Amino acid sequence: MKLYIIGAGPGDPDLITVKGLRLLQEADVVLYADSLVSEELIKKSKPSAEILKTAGMHLEEMVGIMVERIEQGQKVVRVHTGDPAMYGAIMEQIALVKKAGISVEIIPGVSSVFASAAAAEAELTIPDLTQTVILTRAEGRTPVPELEKLRDLAEHQCTIALFLSATLTKKVIKELIDAGWSKDTPVVVVYKATWPDQKIIRTTVERLDEDMRSNGIRSQAMILAGWALDENIHNKDYRSKLYDKHFTHGFRRKIDVK
Repeated sequence: MKLYIIGAGPGDPDLITVKGLRLLQEADVVLYADSLVSEELIKKSKPSAEILKTAGMHLEEMVGIMVERIEQGQKVVRVHTGDPAMYGAIMEQIALVKKAGISVEIIPGVSSVFASAAAAEAELTIPDLTQTVILTRAEGRTPVPELEKLRDLAEHQCTIALFLSATLTKKVIKELIDAGWSKDTPVVVVYKATWPDQKIIRTTVERLDEDMRSNGIRSQAMILAGWALDENIHNKDYRSKLYDKHFTHGFRRKIDVK
């Protein structure tokens, strides 16, 4: 007996993996986060499938349904937005499912952080500028561990991707500036990455809250911050060693220039 947890990707129904789509189309029962997962994707389920929306369910109710259907011999998939590994709340589901003697297989998906970077035409790790990306969120009603405060993480001065932080932009600004970030550090906000109503806002640390408010963005937004998001980065001479003709590796010999 097995439960399949599938990453649906960020929004565009074509961004689910081939394996994820196959399992969705084979499923007898599909449970999905209807507030976040594309209805167009769920329509790819087979006509006889039982489709259940979970936005209004609590944990025990949802897991109870999954366990019951699986024990009846039905193939059950649970569809999550983005990639289940990022803020997917899957561990609590897995714990209860496994207590019922059911195994789990997780099929990864395209995370909204990478869909947002693609929408912004950005590389988050620029050679000689930053080689680190921190994926985190601002502290709101749900606390973060003491050693993971945004101000402390931001002291690394690398690229930061903020999930679940669209209503906490004033706090984000303060934490970044307190960590020594310049007020004109580039920020890109991507609202509903890859959805038909996707919106991209290019701003700075100082103007982040103002620009998000003026565009009416208070949810479903990825905030990418750091100099890798500089709109003019393409015009600057940051080069990797990967394609450097003077750099030798196992697949290419160095070209001598005389």
